Amino acid sequence: MNSFKLPLWLSGPNSKAIAAPIIIIMMLSMMILPLPAFVLDVFFSFNIALSVIVLLTALYTIKPLDFMAFPTVLLVSTMLRLSLNVASTRIVLTEGHTGADAAGKVIEAFGHFLIGGNYTVGIVVFIILTIINFTVVTKGAGRIAEVGARFALDAMPGKQMAIDADLNAGLIAEPEAKRRRTEVAQEAEFYGAMDGASKYVRGDAVAGIIVTVINIIGGLLVGLLQHDMGFADALKNYTLLAIGDGLVAQIPSLIISTAAGVVVSRVASDVDIGSQLVNQLFAKPEVLYITGGIIGGMGMIPGMPHLAFILLGLLLAAAGHAASKRNKVAPEAAQEQTAAAAAAAQAAPVESEEATWQDIVPVDTLGLEVGYRLIPLVDKTQSGELLKRIKGIRKKFAQEVGFLSPPVHIRDNLELKPSSYRITLKGVEVGAGEAFTGQFLAINPGMVTGTLAGTATTDPAFGLPAVWIEGGMREQAQAMGYTVVDAGTVVATHLNHLITTHAAELLGRLEVQQLLDHLGKESPKLVEDLVPKMVSMSTLQKVLQNLLTEGVHIRDMRSIIECLAEFSGQVQDPSELTALVRIALGRAIVQQIFPGTNELSVMTLDNRLERLLMQALQASGPDGAGIEPGLADTLQYQTQQATQHQEQLGLTPVLLVPAPLRALLSRFLRRALPQLKVLSHAELPDTKTIKVTSLVGAQA
Repeated sequence: MNSFKLPLWLSGPNSKAIAAPIIIIMMLSMMILPLPAFVLDVFFSFNIALSVIVLLTALYTIKPLDFMAFPTVLLVSTMLRLSLNVASTRIVLTEGHTGADAAGKVIEAFGHFLIGGNYTVGIVVFIILTIINFTVVTKGAGRIAEVGARFALDAMPGKQMAIDADLNAGLIAEPEAKRRRTEVAQEAEFYGAMDGASKYVRGDAVAGIIVTVINIIGGLLVGLLQHDMGFADALKNYTLLAIGDGLVAQIPSLIISTAAGVVVSRVASDVDIGSQLVNQLFAKPEVLYITGGIIGGMGMIPGMPHLAFILLGLLLAAAGHAASKRNKVAPEAAQEQTAAAAAAAQAAPVESEEATWQDIVPVDTLGLEVGYRLIPLVDKTQSGELLKRIKGIRKKFAQEVGFLSPPVHIRDNLELKPSSYRITLKGVEVGAGEAFTGQFLAINPGMVTGTLAGTATTDPAFGLPAVWIEGGMREQAQAMGYTVVDAGTVVATHLNHLITTHAAELLGRLEVQQLLDHLGKESPKLVEDLVPKMVSMSTLQKVLQNLLTEGVHIRDMRSIIECLAEFSGQVQDPSELTALVRIALGRAIVQQIFPGTNELSVMTLDNRLERLLMQALQASGPDGAGIEPGLADTLQYQTQQATQHQEQLGLTPVLLVPAPLRALLSRFLRRALPQLKVLSHAELPDTKTIKVTSLVGAQA
């Protein structure tokens, strides 16, 4: 027996896509084609059900973007109501003389049961509902949507900068950055669409009044002139039908307008609006006790409804007692945990044991110590987001620099201030700062349009001026041009900066061996022939550390190994080998400093200064210890001036020198100018064009 199957376009994955065209066609059909009373009842019932569904969806929505289709739903529901008004007007005017059920049972029910069959009461109720919908709910929701759209647009540049900052720091991956950018754009579009869609609802309220008046006047004319009805009968009959029709449309309109106000007026959080209201209105027992006392006191006043007020006062007092009991649960649980910890400490053996080798704890290569207020950031049980960010930092560092940094050992330190942290390298502090959970650090990148109220400080990673602000000021700060980050991002960015800065110290013999093992999986013969036959492990480690000290990435280990294999037979000094490796990596070094350009804007030495330095180098040897102090001061001062000029032009400060001087000048200038890169002519690819922007020593 053959079974009946729906067409593919109705049962396949595209079945949802045709819902919108079908609804639009149905609404247009209702405006043109006459509908039976039963079909009209079905559509009016559907309209009421749709408005309730929209309201409940809005109440259970966590954030506005979870209901992105709301502006479209608002438009479609408005057009549906107007289509029903047209269809019901047609049937009221054509069949209204037959009785109150001429336009269907729904309109009759609203005309009789809700307003008692009294058209005067119906007119008053209809006008009140229309005024509430038009002047209060819809107007307020539209104003909130308008302001929300403005703030969302103003805050877009700051939010984009914050996303870019997280991406550059390795705190998020490219897919997450794209998702956040899309969310920022959708938020602005949502509030803009809500601002426009609210105008439809206001227009719908006006149209409802006009349609109702037209129905009354048109019904009177039809009843008096066409059906020879008496004036009183025609007025009562058609007025009840018109008011019933208006109420059937206005009540769903009021419900959806309320839903629009709920969506645009709520502040995004992790719970729905119902949970927010209950948790925040009835959380403080003092408020409930005082309110219960006031209401109960009002019930004692003569003439007041004693039972209602006193009963409500008792209910509020009982709610306050329940809230007070709930608030005591958390402190008692904390006390029990503290008591258990104290008992465990007392149960520990009192007698001291002999010292053993197990008492010697190895020093952590990388360590992060936090005060007790920052523990939630690194606690797995509290979903500490800083742990995930540290994993992202290590992964990004390995991908860019070329080796896996040692793991970061995290522990709390009660000797630190509650909101302080410090970063250690081999047990020695290399960085410290403060981070306040629940607050945001607004960093001034140099182009802000105003000042913020908060605790002034400096960005611990790069030393930029910054302000710690409350969470409510985040969007305002972003709109003013600040880069706003949370406490976890502050610590993660500082840690990332220090790991990159001290990369050479993090590359130990273990990491070098792991690099060789990794390369040996693809080129085992290349590694076996080099280490330890031609180059010792310590020499290779020193060469790699020299490269990292000057910010050169070692991702291309194959080229490094091949270069060492070629020249290690004639040269064994790590500094000379480093210079040869830099020449082999010249293209990658230039690409790292000048990404995406063929013109290299650099600084060079004046000929006279260059000759003096060459003479000093020949006299003192490669360490440059014999450079005359006056010449050294002049060189440092002139280089600082040229570097500042490069940075003002928005260029990376790069000093181009002859190959024999490169290592000497790099060591000499590194401490005073860590941002300066020193390159030799031999390291530049032939395909690049050199543009000299500053001459160091021209006025020496």
